[in-house]
Amino acid sequence: MPEVSIITPLYNGARFIAETILSVIGQTYTDWEMIIVDDCSIDHPENIISPYAENDQRIKWVRLDRNSGAAAARNVALGRATGRFIAFLDGDDTWKPEKLQRQISLMDKLGWAFSFCSYEIMDPTGKKTGKIIHAPSITDYRHYLRDTVIGCLTVIIDREKTGTFEMPLIRSSHDMALWLELMKRGFTAHGIDEVMASYRLVSSSNTANKFRAAADVWQVYRKIEQLSFLCSIYNFAGYIYHALMKRI
Repeated sequence: MPEVSIITPLYNGARFIAETILSVIGQTYTDWEMIIVDDCSIDHPENIISPYAENDQRIKWVRLDRNSGAAAARNVALGRATGRFIAFLDGDDTWKPEKLQRQISLMDKLGWAFSFCSYEIMDPTGKKTGKIIHAPSITDYRHYLRDTVIGCLTVIIDREKTGTFEMPLIRSSHDMALWLELMKRGFTAHGIDEVMASYRLVSSSNTANKFRAAADVWQVYRKIEQLSFLCSIYNFAGYIYHALMKRI
């Protein structure tokens, strides 16, 4: 079995998926499987994915019968994952070659169950914008409610330590809800302030719709975390402030 399972949801990202796959193939750490779940795309990403999957048995992919959302796609991949470590990488983002090697070595050495790293922002063409989201050394439940600093594309989780998990079935903040669940289980998120991933700003992505993303954050506070109205307002104000600071 591979040591790392890479979870990659994909929806209408045929123009980017080759770059994403190549960034995984180029990893200095080679003991991985990449599970791509096509969420019923209409731009035929299978034409891009199939040759890679045929040439490299570590790359696996499945197409959903109907569009179900990124959370459901990630859960399908999680259900098929066999690795001890779970890493997340969307179908339009990329990793630096040393990402897995560096992060997993630190997790093994320091006994971390949950880690993330800094990442840079690129435009739809892949050009660097110069903006970097720096990872703090640690973040816990209380801090993360107010500052959603963890980039999903940077996260690695050791399932031997955390046990199994799934993404809550909401639209664009299901990763936030999962990180909070793991923190409530007692797992601190350890940050590595090294840029090892690149996040692509794509106008059609869920997170590009800031109003809908904000509404989903509010839903996490009220319906999933069941925070009081006043506590939700307090944390939401922090979320808005930090979201704005990330874009300055």
